[in-house]
Amino acid sequence: MDRKEIAAREAVKYVEDGMVVGLGSGSTATIAIKLIGQKISEEGIDIVGIPTSTASDLLGRAVGIRIGELDEHREVDITIDGADEVDPRLNLVKGLGGALVWEKIVAASTRVEMIVVDDTKMVEFLCQKAPLPVEIVRYSHKTTARRLEVLDCEATLRLDSDGNAFVTDNGNHIVDCRFDGIDDPRSMESEINAIPGVVENGLFIGLASKVIVASNDGIRIFERAMLEL
Repeated sequence: MDRKEIAAREAVKYVEDGMVVGLGSGSTATIAIKLIGQKISEEGIDIVGIPTSTASDLLGRAVGIRIGELDEHREVDITIDGADEVDPRLNLVKGLGGALVWEKIVAASTRVEMIVVDDTKMVEFLCQKAPLPVEIVRYSHKTTARRLEVLDCEATLRLDSDGNAFVTDNGNHIVDCRFDGIDDPRSMESEINAIPGVVENGLFIGLASKVIVASNDGIRIFERAMLEL
């Protein structure tokens, strides 16, 4: 069993009958969605799944999860999602899969945002390894990218497998911004979102409640509540 599956299996233990569950996007979240479907089948529990992308919507339905709309629920009990980077304060970089806008909307409505990763995603500071995805509108996207580069990064339009500009579920583009680390992620999140043409960025600050990290030595669980003591 690989580390992603180990982390996902630990997270799915927290899913209980009657919950509203956010269905994350990406490779680790895909494993979790399949495991939730298996749990529904084997234990007969009933949950409502709130997808964070078209892909998680389709997969959730395929494995037998009852899919709902976020607008129908005041609060999501738990969301299980992945991350591209996690810093010591449990702040995140997300969006390499392209679903960051829906992911952030659902995370902001979630009581327990549970992040599942392997130990390669743990970093000393955000953007240590990964670029920061920023979703932007198509109109004048080169102008928006130039404005992002004023923040001291290299902004590259993301392409799909055919070499065309990647298009999100919202019909927008993504620019991947390569920083030499981000010292103040909360301020950077605000600065990026203030740029005309930016829809949202992949800095998830203060949203993760619990991070489950799988390594060759086993599982470690980090909780935001413990960091705030």
